[in-house]
Amino acid sequence: MSSRLRWDVEGQDWPLRETSRFVTAGGLTWHVQTLGAGPLVLLLHGTGASTHSWRDVAPLLAKEATVVSLDLPGHGFTQGRPRGGLGLAGMAEAVAALLAEIGVTPKLVAGHSAGAAIAARLTLDGAASAPILAIAPALLPFPGLSGPIFSGMAGLVLANPLAASFIASLARDEDRVARFMGKSTGSRLDARGVALYRRLFASPEHCRGTIAMMAAWDLYALQRALPGLAVPVHVLHGDRDSAIPVSAAKRAAGSVRDGRFELVSGLGHLLHEEQPELAVAAMRAILADG
Repeated sequence: MSSRLRWDVEGQDWPLRETSRFVTAGGLTWHVQTLGAGPLVLLLHGTGASTHSWRDVAPLLAKEATVVSLDLPGHGFTQGRPRGGLGLAGMAEAVAALLAEIGVTPKLVAGHSAGAAIAARLTLDGAASAPILAIAPALLPFPGLSGPIFSGMAGLVLANPLAASFIASLARDEDRVARFMGKSTGSRLDARGVALYRRLFASPEHCRGTIAMMAAWDLYALQRALPGLAVPVHVLHGDRDSAIPVSAAKRAAGSVRDGRFELVSGLGHLLHEEQPELAVAAMRAILADG
């Protein structure tokens, strides 16, 4: 595999490929998927993922909504870097430029993990005004010193030009990827799900983008701003999540004016991939309330 994911090679059988297009906005070339008709739902994946994360959610939701998903900067098949960098503010600014370019106004924004933080930042910055479904959200800093240590370690890894290639080389071992996904997320993915993450992780460019995002991520400013978030936020969290503590997700829901917390049993950090119908049911309920 080359350093960068190639649409004509690694993307040949990409989930929902027939709905994909490439859009230039904000200095990036974005991989965007659009399907369905009805109220528009924007789907934002988490760190290290891509549009594939919504492969089962999007077709279900598209029966009654227009669904737009994208590869975040530094991830998947999107190429380029935001002018504002890969931190939260830069990511949100870049997504806002894409939304303006394709001329869409979401009626609901669903964000997984770091995608939930981008959804919140988009709304706080005035680029969106829709309810948010925050799935296993990374909305608050990690407890204690782990936040600064986490970003600091990512920065050290990023400083080594060979680090991304080394991490990508480890993805050649399918069993290693399966073990890593299970341990780091607490989720049980099927073989197809593991294979798609393995394809992503085998790309040094995707690994480099993921590490750069982690190195630049700072949730302290978002934590201070969350009380000013004026839209309803529904937090959906799995009790097996090994990436985001249940207590942190519950605190995040309590940090906003109109927050709701729902804990689901037996699911991990990738609960929308484990049980897509559960995530879709939550989205339908929010749209119905709107």
